[in-house]
Amino acid sequence: MGAVEGAKGPVKRTKGAVEGARGSVEGARGDAADERLRRWRLVLGGDSADGTGCALGGRDAAMDQALTALYGKGDKPQTGRDRSAGLGASAPSVARWLGDIRTYFPSSVVQVMQRDAIDRLGLSTLLLEPEMLEAVEADVHLVGTLLSLNKAMPETTKETARAVVRKVVEDLEKRLATRTRATLTGALDRSARVSRPRHHDIDWNRTIAANLKNYLPEYRTVVPERLIGYGRASQSVKKEVILCIDQSGSMAASVVYASVFGAVLASMRSISTRLVVFDTAVVDLTDQLDDPVDVLFGTQLGGGTDINRALAYCQSQITRPAETVVVLISDLYEGGIRNEMLKRVAAMKASGVQFVTLLALSDEGAPAYDREHAAALSALGAPAFACTPDLFPEVMAAAIEKRPLPIPDSA
Repeated sequence: MGAVEGAKGPVKRTKGAVEGARGSVEGARGDAADERLRRWRLVLGGDSADGTGCALGGRDAAMDQALTALYGKGDKPQTGRDRSAGLGASAPSVARWLGDIRTYFPSSVVQVMQRDAIDRLGLSTLLLEPEMLEAVEADVHLVGTLLSLNKAMPETTKETARAVVRKVVEDLEKRLATRTRATLTGALDRSARVSRPRHHDIDWNRTIAANLKNYLPEYRTVVPERLIGYGRASQSVKKEVILCIDQSGSMAASVVYASVFGAVLASMRSISTRLVVFDTAVVDLTDQLDDPVDVLFGTQLGGGTDINRALAYCQSQITRPAETVVVLISDLYEGGIRNEMLKRVAAMKASGVQFVTLLALSDEGAPAYDREHAAALSALGAPAFACTPDLFPEVMAAAIEKRPLPIPDSA
């Protein structure tokens, strides 16, 4: 009996522990439910119809005010004069708001909110003030906005704007340059094959394939009469790369990334790089490639599009077709002569040029684009697809080596 009673003690303690654990789980469930209500309250804006019944205080209330200033409280999309957002046009209030969102939200969210503020509330003009530029979180999209405002920018703001652009460009170069150079150096080495390679430069796969006719059955071996090797990329083994960039307003991010890549390619002595931007006019910015910030401020986002005229200029610059890669970056909305544009692409490809068509060079994927022109280019063997900056080195390596392009599945 004593043993049984003794046994009951542990049973009761265990039951108590279970009850305590159950209470903890129920408390955790309660906390999770409260957190969900809190998040929904921040999303819905606190109108009487939001249904959460959740009151915010402290930091949450400050976050809610920052969101309300941009997105308002309405339960329907707000446009034009119907907006209830509260940033106003006052530079001090905007500066305060920019500081608040950097306090309460991570950098990636801050960039989205800034972009929405520019689009929804017409804050572009405030970016012409130096104190505003110093307060914003710089990213590729902000650079695109600054470039579109370049001509309207007062002299007092231009130095600050250049500093913002340079910060973004330098960050992109750090992220992209090393991998790009390594990938393309390898592609150049493989594309420059020589007939008398040193032993450690022999491409054995290609050598064996080229000498299969010399197979000796009795010795079960291939006699390599002709050696094929990897050449070493040097100044005597060059590729020509022409980046032809549409600078219409929708291509802002692509212009930024292409300018950075252009500067990286230009830094490689084995590649001769030319950078051309166009709308209805064509501007060759090759002589500014040592500084991508100068390249970007040499562009003029917006305006029409004449792809045929731009390709005519690029075609006139080609001296070694078999060693040339032309990269057209455009949404393909052609304002020029469509049939002439396609004829030029066909002529370049027939001469040996590797032609690459990118609908966008950005992280966002393909924008709206002219599907008819994209299909026509694909029929010519120049498929059009969107390319992320991380994929671009692989695309260029494939073009240099004249192998199929790594087209994303979603293209």
